[in-house]
Amino acid sequence: MRNVWTVVRGIRTPVIKQWDDLVNIVIESLMKAEQSENFTFHDHDIVAITEAVVWISSWNYATVNQIAKDIESKFQTKHIWVLFPILSRNRFAVLLSAMARAMDKITLQISFPSDEVGNDIMDKEQLKESWINPYTDTITEQLYHEKFGTWKHIFTGVNMIDFYKELIEQENCEAEIILANDPKAILNYTQDVLVCDIHTRFETKEILKSASSWKIIWMDEIMTSSVDGSWYNSKYWLLWSNRATEEKVKLFPENWQELVNKIQEKLKELTGKTIEVMIYWDWAFKDPVGKIWELADPVVSPAYTSWLEWSPNELKLKYLSDNKFADLTGDELSNAIRDEIKRKETDLKWKIETQWTTPRRYTDLIWSLCDLTSWSGDKWTPVVFIQWYFDNYSNE
Repeated sequence: MRNVWTVVRGIRTPVIKQWDDLVNIVIESLMKAEQSENFTFHDHDIVAITEAVVWISSWNYATVNQIAKDIESKFQTKHIWVLFPILSRNRFAVLLSAMARAMDKITLQISFPSDEVGNDIMDKEQLKESWINPYTDTITEQLYHEKFGTWKHIFTGVNMIDFYKELIEQENCEAEIILANDPKAILNYTQDVLVCDIHTRFETKEILKSASSWKIIWMDEIMTSSVDGSWYNSKYWLLWSNRATEEKVKLFPENWQELVNKIQEKLKELTGKTIEVMIYWDWAFKDPVGKIWELADPVVSPAYTSWLEWSPNELKLKYLSDNKFADLTGDELSNAIRDEIKRKETDLKWKIETQWTTPRRYTDLIWSLCDLTSWSGDKWTPVVFIQWYFDNYSNE
């Protein structure tokens, strides 16, 4: 019997630049790894590719000026309300520069004590002592600095209120900042609103429906088509963008599903095996120290082959061992559990034997595994190869 089950390998590739043939690079790197590591391919092995190299090779970029022009075209005035931005120097700061470049004044409403992905903006213990109600109260910039202004992020050492204000003012744009969790706080300031939250955007839309006479634009309405020759994304727009330089952002390319399908087809030709392929994003866990979730993207995997669509259908072995087979030990216990797995139903929802498991989607589970394997620094393993992920205790 095999004594090693799921195996995860970070696959090194050449450094990838614009217009590189990513399909061939991924496949050639896997073939080299097969030779050097002496493994063989199996049906339903998984090849996962980090989004960064998909971006880079596709060269799907837009400049700050192009984004500013699109924002300016959406509004008739030069004063907009920017609602619920995430607190990110990497993901939102360049976009904020574009917004400020398009406007004469920005009123920025930030949620507190954290943004939607867990980035704090203040000391939570100080908030408790302040008697400020986060559900109803609005904090002005002056009050923020009086109560919390010395606070800096635990990892970056940056106060994002100061950082965002400076970014806006660098574009010769007036900056007004408040902290409030009620989207309708905007009704006291301006009738032109750019809504910037990501995962909570649908709830925000519902709340703002009553303000139908106002000009409300969502991040998913910006860069939906080319502006002055820019690239664009017709599905995720600015919701899926990332800093490239101080004057340029990456937009996710249009052809992600075509890419994973091509890699699967070519690997089938070379290996004779049906190998699953997916593109994955980074930061798939909540940091236990900084409490940051950091999932700043609308989905975790924008493209994957069909086998990865489902969720696990698993029995909890601990339950079987402690209950149904409590009187068995050793080989007798092992054989009984293997037989139980082989006989399990195709849909175990609501069964007592599964109630100690969390049936997350395969793409979400694999995404976490890949991100913790590859990271985004100088390791440079933008491809992750996973074997025997779908095996269970009954497989020999």
